Amino acid sequence: MAIATKDKFPTKNPLFCLLQYTLLLLLILQISSCKKDSNATPATPVFVPDSVISGKVIDSIGVGIANVIVQDSTGNVQFTNNNGEFSFQLKYRGVVLTPIKDHYVFTPIKMYVNGQSKNVTFTGKSTLIDSLTTNEHQMLNWLNNAQLANGLIPSTDHGNQISLYDQALAALAFISYTDYTRAERIFDFFNGRITAELTAGKGGFCQFRDLNGNPTGNHWLGDNAWLLLALNNYVAVTGSTKYNNLIQQMNTWIRSLQDTDGGIWGGYDASNVQIGKITEGIMDAFIAVSGYDNFHSNLLSYLKAQRWDAVNKCFISWPGNTQYYYALDNFSWGFGIFPNCPASLLTQANMFRTTQTATGTGNSITGYCFDIDKDDVWLEGTGEMVVAYQIAGNNLQANYYLSQMEKAIINSTVGTSLIGIPYASNLATGYGGGMLWQGANTQPYLSSVSWYLFGKHQFDPFKAGRSKNIPTASMFWMN
Repeated sequence: MAIATKDKFPTKNPLFCLLQYTLLLLLILQISSCKKDSNATPATPVFVPDSVISGKVIDSIGVGIANVIVQDSTGNVQFTNNNGEFSFQLKYRGVVLTPIKDHYVFTPIKMYVNGQSKNVTFTGKSTLIDSLTTNEHQMLNWLNNAQLANGLIPSTDHGNQISLYDQALAALAFISYTDYTRAERIFDFFNGRITAELTAGKGGFCQFRDLNGNPTGNHWLGDNAWLLLALNNYVAVTGSTKYNNLIQQMNTWIRSLQDTDGGIWGGYDASNVQIGKITEGIMDAFIAVSGYDNFHSNLLSYLKAQRWDAVNKCFISWPGNTQYYYALDNFSWGFGIFPNCPASLLTQANMFRTTQTATGTGNSITGYCFDIDKDDVWLEGTGEMVVAYQIAGNNLQANYYLSQMEKAIINSTVGTSLIGIPYASNLATGYGGGMLWQGANTQPYLSSVSWYLFGKHQFDPFKAGRSKNIPTASMFWMN
């Protein structure tokens, strides 16, 4: 009978068993750890070489939108430049991009990209525009459509003339509707001409230029001051330092025109001959040059002594000339520029009030003429009065004259859904008696459109420069 023995099923050494068990346990732990790590997010992003993403954020007509945040799903952030362009390297091969900017919505809202991409495009739309009237929409579209590749805007449809004053107004209109990119395109043009024009020769930017930006004409104080005022408005709302040098150089040039009597020369003509002192331009300089110092104090002393009618309490435009002693803009701008002006200044402007038939629409329009001959309605000047009434808190009068301007609205001939307002209601004389140019009463004009938009949007272009802490004793208009 066979008997089973332990030799057939030998018993293992206890130390050997312990070693086997330990090795098996370590193997199980290693396999478990590997499975867990395979599903984990790395502690730091894994850089993907040569994976660059770039693109552009544009508006509805293809113009780049600046200062848009473009953020990917890993937290990488870039801002678009002045042309709406952005570019950065990916941390992961596949990410979701999201554009972000206050008061804007974008199409698409987000975009998934995988690997290298150089043609990403988002289209942005300002949500502020949604609350605008049809007139505002179509006038802004007219401004947008008219802006050239160099940033400048012709004064009217099919025009070949660029006005410095009009560029300042257009920039202010864009700023008032938070379209800073388009305003910057105007500023960029002049920023590029500091050495070639602003600080060359007698200095100052020219009053006019052709569509290519080539300058011509006089170097008017007032036009330059309005560009500086537009820049000051831009800085006030954006805090940007981009144009600091341009602003400084413009301040320097304007200050250099001050005479020993405190008055300011009107600039230089095309032959570099000094232009006489102009009340309107002196006012513009006062509001455009920031702060309050001897420049401003001496300027006020000059206005009080030479350009103030102490009896009727209003500003004089042309001393010694009975017919052109007063001009409308010295009433509207005077009220807007100098704080605590008496409301009577606006009431006295009724000396220019008239009713005429608009050539473009056939409507009877009540508004303000350039001067006391009252042979046409100066539609730009009527818009200036609208803003002055709003500053005075007289919205009843402001709204009335806005409605009168709307009776002069005409269609643009360069596209559909584009409208504007002519320079004047009918072809008659301007300030000084000269006849207005052909088309002044039948084509949309940038200046009239801008002042209408200021009034419609209740935008005060003087506000950025009005807080100057003027000593009460120097406010002669209050006495």
